Amino acid sequence: MRYSILLLIVFTSVLAKAQVIGKQFPAMEAESVEDKKVKLPDDVKGKYTLLGLAYSKKSEDELNSWFQPVFEKFIQKTSGVLAGFSYDVNVYFVPMFTGVNAAATGTAKRKAIKNIDPQLLPYILFYRGELKPYKEALDFEKKDIPYFFVLDATGKIVYATSGKYTADKMDKVEEVIE
Repeated sequence: MRYSILLLIVFTSVLAKAQVIGKQFPAMEAESVEDKKVKLPDDVKGKYTLLGLAYSKKSEDELNSWFQPVFEKFIQKTSGVLAGFSYDVNVYFVPMFTGVNAAATGTAKRKAIKNIDPQLLPYILFYRGELKPYKEALDFEKKDIPYFFVLDATGKIVYATSGKYTADKMDKVEEVIE
């Protein structure tokens, strides 16, 4: 009985992720710590993009577990023999502030400037607004985990995963981007 319930939960999770594959990422306007507006997916079209979205404090903590590995894999410029093996990909981590929490966006930006490695700051965007359109379009099931989407050069979702960083998840993201 337990096995069948666990299998059903896993199958439902895989099915939900499969439902977003092939869909256009919904329009979202976010801003950097310097208040520069970025329109997703319009402003990232032309190359692959990795987006990490989180809409609760607990999911934000798990989102942070991706910062260093993603930075090292996709952002950090390599030199010497490995210089030709770098990726040309957009990367953004997007904490989402909705409802009553939208008022905390300014505080979160100041906290990010103070606590996050300055090399990572350009890759963090803050969304303030409604959550419902994104929950529906992107099949956000649980608020306590982050969601990751790989968009192709046209803004279409080609891969989706969720939760805390693992090497297996990173391998799949890398495989799709290659």
